[in-house]
Amino acid sequence: MLKPRAQTANLIAMKTLKIAVLDGFMAVREDLNWDALRRLGTVAEYDRTPRDLLIERSADADAILVNKVPLFKEQLALLPNLKYIGITATGCNNVDLAEARARGIDVSNIPSYSTESVAQAVFAHILNLSNAVENHSEAVKNGVWSKSADICFCLRPLVELCGRRLGIIGYGAIGKRVAQIAKAFGMDVWAYSPSKEGAGCDGVAQFKSVDEIFSNCHIISLNCPLNPATDKIVNAKSISLCMDGVWFINTGRGALVDERAMAEALALGKVGGYGADVLSAEPPSADNPLLGAPNCHLTPHNAWTTKEARRRLIEIAADNLRAWIAGTPKNIVN
Repeated sequence: MLKPRAQTANLIAMKTLKIAVLDGFMAVREDLNWDALRRLGTVAEYDRTPRDLLIERSADADAILVNKVPLFKEQLALLPNLKYIGITATGCNNVDLAEARARGIDVSNIPSYSTESVAQAVFAHILNLSNAVENHSEAVKNGVWSKSADICFCLRPLVELCGRRLGIIGYGAIGKRVAQIAKAFGMDVWAYSPSKEGAGCDGVAQFKSVDEIFSNCHIISLNCPLNPATDKIVNAKSISLCMDGVWFINTGRGALVDERAMAEALALGKVGGYGADVLSAEPPSADNPLLGAPNCHLTPHNAWTTKEARRRLIEIAADNLRAWIAGTPKNIVN
């Protein structure tokens, strides 16, 4: 016997499903499309949706897809027709999952669509800190090498990754892939995951406590979800445990880091480098302390936006909705 929510989905399947994509531009851009959804119902597609247009654009929808558009209690209360929310991302911080569940609304997400792309971005940031390729390229173009008395020059000391210890906080699909790449570089890999405490080693990473990682690793990669336990897990206290000159890489969520504490540690040299694809507010305000911090390298939350990852995202989003219509929902997070 189907669950009540699956029964609701089957009733929806008997009529033309009304689907609203509220902020679809980042997924499709100029090179992909939502045609897979159009085979499931009528689609109203919007590149972006400001808050003042959210209810107007969603009022008649049975199903809506959102990436970062907020759907909290006050918005859900004004959408009585809504029966399904498809989050076109892995993180679910923009949807009140408990409120959706109380209203009988299924919420799905997109797991593991960008694992390779985000792991690649982790090492793009690490290699930026270790080799400073772009800085040296610009110096060469500006004539520094032409004027050099020697056959080579370094703007700052370069770093060999082999033998360095990488600590990974969060050992899901992305964390595991980061660990595998690190091993290929010859790095010593430590990892923290609540589900792996006391597990020893999985052949790639040694499992350690968070404090052990802060205290003993040359580079720390944040690959965990944002929740009450991880909010500002990197703060003045945890940074004080670290070795001098530690590097942090954050491709998880901006709020994993106390940004003011990070900026201060960068200014003091306690943190030798910070590479981040995420900030606590996106786009950032002009007074975000990291924008002017030394040895801080920021990318605009684009690690997931390779065409390959976006194509997988669209395929999984459509498959999630198709399964929900059939009464066999998948990737439900509430």
